[in-house]
Amino acid sequence: MRFTETPLAGAYLLDVERREDQRGFFAHAWSKAEFLQHNLNAQIVDINFSYNRACGTLRGMHFQHAPHAQVKTVRCTRGAIHDVIIDLRPASPTFTQSFGVELSAANHRALYVPEGFAHGFQTLEDDCDVIYLVSSAYTPGAEGGVRYDDPAYQINWPLAVSVISERDLAW
Repeated sequence: MRFTETPLAGAYLLDVERREDQRGFFAHAWSKAEFLQHNLNAQIVDINFSYNRACGTLRGMHFQHAPHAQVKTVRCTRGAIHDVIIDLRPASPTFTQSFGVELSAANHRALYVPEGFAHGFQTLEDDCDVIYLVSSAYTPGAEGGVRYDDPAYQINWPLAVSVISERDLAW
């Protein structure tokens, strides 16, 4: 895998390194050894799956409070999403900054999201599947969030929001 640091400290884009032949290609989607070589949290406790029916669906911006904070590795396995993270670590040089990137089944890219970040995404197509590898289990009562359109974070969503939960509107 290729690890490319994003403009937000500690967050990485993960691109597969293809081994191609007449059948197509083979690539590592995740490697504990490679994560450890980059000093990244390689613990996976749960793998979560999100199916999204409609283009323009927005999920986010979510996080879990310490001591239940999660590292997430996010990949879109069907369709395409605009994935967004916000650095909420007060001691970070990129505190309150956001970063967005397209993750899609076609580009095979993933995003490594460190603890202390809010995360969310908007679907760019109908029928999107998203997989999350997380370092700690979901803990009821530890969840937090920020509103997807809070001007403090300057997020540029590519589409009008077509579907969003009441909870996400209430952050």
